[in-house]
Amino acid sequence: MTVRTKLIAGVALAAASLGFASLGLVSAAQAQTKEVQMLHWWTSGGEAAALNVLKQDLAKEGYAWKDVPVAGGGGDAAMTALKAMVAAGNNPTASQMLGYTVLDYAAAGKMGDLTELAKSEGWDKAVPAPLQKFAVYDGKWVAVPVNVHSVNWLWINKAVMDKIGGTEPKTFDDFIALLDKAKAAGVTPLALGGQDWQEATMFDSVVLSTGGPEFYKKAMNDLDEASLKSDTMKKAFDNLAKLKTYVDPNFSGRDWNLTTAMVIKGDALVQVMGDWAKGEFKAASKTPGTDYICMRFPGTDGSVVYNSDMFGMFAVPADRKEAQLALAKATLSKSFQSSFNVVKGSVPARTDVPDTDFDACGKKGIADLKKANDGGTLFGSLAQGYGATPAVATAYKDVVDKFFNGQIKTSDEAVTQLVKAIDEAK
Repeated sequence: MTVRTKLIAGVALAAASLGFASLGLVSAAQAQTKEVQMLHWWTSGGEAAALNVLKQDLAKEGYAWKDVPVAGGGGDAAMTALKAMVAAGNNPTASQMLGYTVLDYAAAGKMGDLTELAKSEGWDKAVPAPLQKFAVYDGKWVAVPVNVHSVNWLWINKAVMDKIGGTEPKTFDDFIALLDKAKAAGVTPLALGGQDWQEATMFDSVVLSTGGPEFYKKAMNDLDEASLKSDTMKKAFDNLAKLKTYVDPNFSGRDWNLTTAMVIKGDALVQVMGDWAKGEFKAASKTPGTDYICMRFPGTDGSVVYNSDMFGMFAVPADRKEAQLALAKATLSKSFQSSFNVVKGSVPARTDVPDTDFDACGKKGIADLKKANDGGTLFGSLAQGYGATPAVATAYKDVVDKFFNGQIKTSDEAVTQLVKAIDEAK
């Protein structure tokens, strides 16, 4: 479905709601005040199941949910739809957003103000400071973080691993040796969807593994030019080229969740993907340690490359504010933060939620986040919109995609193009 069709569908849903009002079932005012309109890109099985937790919580409080879903795992199509809605004066109650995009809309004066609610709920103490950087603008809370995702994960089919006699790789060289084993056994070694955000998400991990935490910060968060054009970055591109040789020939354009399904079914050994992949394993009734292995990308243990889904709260008329505040309060409640992230695969966006209900992967994710936050090795994912501005992230994804697909031939050319593209995007 196209973005335009999605927008038309959203308008149709609004019209349907008002249609009920005209039939006398609800008043027009009730239709507005008791409705939460949410634009998002959570359309896979695991994602939809996680979002349903919030829908149910709000339904208990008497709020109707109006979906404006725009498929596409990286969120680019959703942000195009959001831009059109806001330009037309049709602000949603909230939209799923990533960090710098929240700040851009806030700077343009398009966001609402949740500060009074935040003070009463004690969000300042519960939400980690790196997340507040993107949820608070000019002293006002404008968004609520839903979770903390991290991207430097491997997802391994345990049965395939056992069949080929593989072991969990500790280094990048170990990883290559494991992929060789799978290739020799006739199994697709590395499942990847050929979309620029998927390739760049994997490259985030490759850069961290190749250069270490300090290098990652300088290159991917500070955008230090010497680091971006260094021999270390060239080696990272060379390592990415190695990984390309283990991808099946049908990877181009494949959605991330279909790629995860290859690992779940045993058609591929491993996927490098953010921990939203775990939601797909959970939806398929798979158990960590028994059916699959979750581990940090080799050479990155001790660091967390994160992003956070946020619900940006837009400026809405007074009669829609009550529903918006109810959504914000429910989103950052301890109960929702636990139940949602158990299903989604991510970890809570507040530090006072116990890990009791989380599986082994979730417990590791929570412990890793705390360790990285305390140790200064919690880094924004450049591919996922937390390392730099959207323009820089787009430039980064474009260069990685061109290199991965052979339009940029060498690592020397890749670093030259990367520095140029980032400079132009700043």
